[in-house]
Formats: sequence, C-alpha cells, structure tokens
Amino acid sequence: MTADTSTGSAARYREFRMPDVGEGLTEAEILKWYVQPGDAVTDGQVVCEVETAKAAVELPIPYDGVVHELRFEEGTTVDVGVSIITVDVAPGSGEPAPAAAPEASPPAAVTAAPAATTATPAAEPTGRQPVLVGYGVAESSTKRRPRRGASVPGQTTGGAAAAAVQAELNGRATPVVGAPAAGRPLAKPPVRKLAKDLGVDLATVTPSGQDGIITREDVYAAIAPTELVGEPLPPTAPAVAPAPTVVPAPVAPAGTGRETRIPIKGVRKATAAAMVGSAFTAPHVTEFVTVDVTRMMKLVEELKSDKDMAGLRVNPLLLIAKALLVAIKRNPEVNAAWDEANQEIVVKHYVNLGIAAATPRGLIVPNIKDAHDKTLPQLAAALGELVSTAREGRTTPVAMQGGTVTITNVGVFGVDTGTPILNPGESAILAIGAIKLQPWVHKGKVKPRQVTTLALSFDHRLIDGELGSRFLADTAAILEQPKRLITWA
Repeated sequence: MTADTSTGSAARYREFRMPDVGEGLTEAEILKWYVQPGDAVTDGQVVCEVETAKAAVELPIPYDGVVHELRFEEGTTVDVGVSIITVDVAPGSGEPAPAAAPEASPPAAVTAAPAATTATPAAEPTGRQPVLVGYGVAESSTKRRPRRGASVPGQTTGGAAAAAVQAELNGRATPVVGAPAAGRPLAKPPVRKLAKDLGVDLATVTPSGQDGIITREDVYAAIAPTELVGEPLPPTAPAVAPAPTVVPAPVAPAGTGRETRIPIKGVRKATAAAMVGSAFTAPHVTEFVTVDVTRMMKLVEELKSDKDMAGLRVNPLLLIAKALLVAIKRNPEVNAAWDEANQEIVVKHYVNLGIAAATPRGLIVPNIKDAHDKTLPQLAAALGELVSTAREGRTTPVAMQGGTVTITNVGVFGVDTGTPILNPGESAILAIGAIKLQPWVHKGKVKPRQVTTLALSFDHRLIDGELGSRFLADTAAILEQPKRLITWA
C-alpha cells in the first residue's frame, strides 16, 4: 500500500489509498467500513469491504495505529489511488493532528486546482508499488499545465478538495460557487455525455462545482423544468433559478413517479460491457439437443450414498460438468481462443471451467482452475466451494479470470433452454435446461423419462458446424449413457 508523508505530523499520520484490486480497474465502491475513528488497528486487519466491477474484496490496512479519519462514506465510488482512510501510527506522541487530512499528491483524476503551497511531499518509491491487494496506481511522469481560471488564491489541494471532487463523481456534490473556466468549459466525461444527451451547451451552463467544474446538477438546472427526467419539479423549487439552492435530483427516489432509475455500476456495469463486446465481436452459433438423462439421474442418487462422496454435494451439475470435460478431451479444438491481435487461434491444453452464478450483485462467472485434472470428488468439492463463495459475495477477481469454457444452468429457474452469450475470451458455453419428466420412446415403448435440453453456443470463427455438433453430441451421449465417463475418459 502507499502512504503519504508530507511535513510535520506526516510521519505520524499515514494515508491508505484505494488499491488496484483487479488488474487495471480504475475505481471501487466502498460497501462497508469495519472500523470507525478512534478504533485501534493492526497490520493486516481488514478495515473495509469494497466492490469493483468484478467482485467484492476486503482491504487490509498495512500498518498499526489508531483510525484518525474515514475519508468517504459507505456507498461512495472512489478512484484507485485516492486516500480513503487516515491512520495515526504514533498515538499519544503529543504531536498535533493535521489541520486537514494530508493528501500530499492526489492522483490527476481527482486533483483540485493547483495551489501555491510550501509543503514538500517526502520522497516515495518510484514506479508501481506492490500492495496487499493488487498494485497501487502508477504515478505519471507527465506534468500537467495548471487549469486556466481554476486557481483560487490560498487554496490547497487538501483532502477536502479531493473529497468534494469525488463527491461530484458520485452525483452528490454540494454546490460551491466558483469562477467559470475560461475557454472550454470544465466538466467530467459523464457530465459531458449527459449534456450531449439532453442537448445542453456546456458553454451556457453556470458551474457550481469545485474550481469551476460543471456538475450534473448544473446541467439539469440549465434545462426547462418540464424536461427534467419526465417529472415536474417539486413545489418548493424556484421557477427561475440561475444559481439554485434547491437542485432537482436527477434520479427519482424508488416508489415515486412512474419510473425508477438505477445507477449502472459494479458487476452489472462490467457484465453489460462484456456481453455487448462478446455479442458484437464473436459470431455466435447456438445448437440444441434434447436428451434422456434418466440413467444420469439414477447415478446421481447412487453417488449420494457412496462413501467416497461423503460430505460432498452431488447433483446433476456435477455429472454434466464431468461429461463436458470428457467431451473436450475428445474434441480439444473446442477449448480454444481467438487472438485477434496476433491473428492466431490459441488451443489451450488445460480447462478452467466457468460456472455462471447469479448473485445479489449480478451475474458472475468464476471458474475452476485445471478442472480437467480433477477426480469426481475433487470436482464436487471445487463446485461446492465456488457456489458458496459466490453466494456470499466473496469471489475474488482472480477466480473470474482465465476461463476457457463455461456452463450456465438456466434449468434451476424452470426454463427449458436458452441461447447463452459467450464469456469474453472463451469459445463455447453450454446452457442446461430444466430436467422434466416427459413421454419418451424407450426400447420401442412410450414411457415417462427424465429429459432435458442442452444448448451450446460457440464462436464460429474457430469452431465450425461439424466440430460444434460433434462436441454437443458427445456431451449428450455421456449424459444418456453415464458409463461413457469411464469408456471415453
């Protein structure tokens, strides 16, 4: 972790910054604080839980001391590299507390107006420093020119400025009267997009944010009251407000009006980007097969009483996963990826089996590393741990990286089948439908049998129809005759 050291009491007060917890992610939302100001902490103690676009992660503090200040409230989205907590590492030393939380060198993403300050930050290690979780944000060697019209005499780039700008990023800025910027109006990309969508010229908007930055509220205030998200202004709002003191909220509270707007962030945001990217990059083909799985269901019941499977969860998903692994062994070209940059097809000689899991935070796809090498009891244990970890919201970013093939079980919702979208970087995904008792011709007679439908979506750039069909047929054949798990393995 990186810690700030500036002057005076800097050696006593250490800043803990938001780390990069997931290979290049730029922000994370603080879900819960486990400590409060005045609490004693020790090196390695978890102080908060944050959610990135991939998973929820607990952050440990890298030193001993007493919590001096929590920089952000729960529910706040904070950029990587921004200080989130100040710790007094020498309590009782008699040194005065800093007048403002020290923020020696805030990242460019949240830097307020440049200030004429005499405080000189102490030297820190150069380059991207390893931290307890992931890596800290890399420091830029590029020197930026001061913003025109943004400096305020006597103003410093302290924690209050960083917090104010960060609050604006989260849509909760407190209007602060500032001088409008000369030239191009100052606004963050999301605000510029909002203005473009609403047809508002930012040059005509009066900024109220820190250092003359235009906020979302400024954009909403610049349009006619009847245009605000399709809802009339509250009765208390002024009819004409060049500098409003009551700003209409851009998002209506749940339960009011005819619409509810939910911010797109975290896992939902990452899933949306991944699915759009996959759907419009890989040419999908989906094939279906309906199969009698009566024998497989009997085997499931037998395995539940097997002593080698004692304490393990045995269900149809376990045998379907094993069948898929055997089918991959018979058709190894399916387990591949398309490398657009190098114009290569990468055939992988290992299987990291992804299992799509619905969680309260959205859909995630953790995977079982080297699933092809696992015995049936080992595979059952790995599946059980994967599912329980996902339900508890403890899946790590590493667990969701490097998948090669995925299974999604839509049958648990009573759905017959679907047309699944490929997980980015993978070539195939198998959807399992509901297993139902249906009339089926068995040994020349119509009998009630347990039947399900499998749907296989694959990347047609590297899997042609013959290979995809053979792979799906092999998977179905194993489920129909589970003894093939032995004869084909």
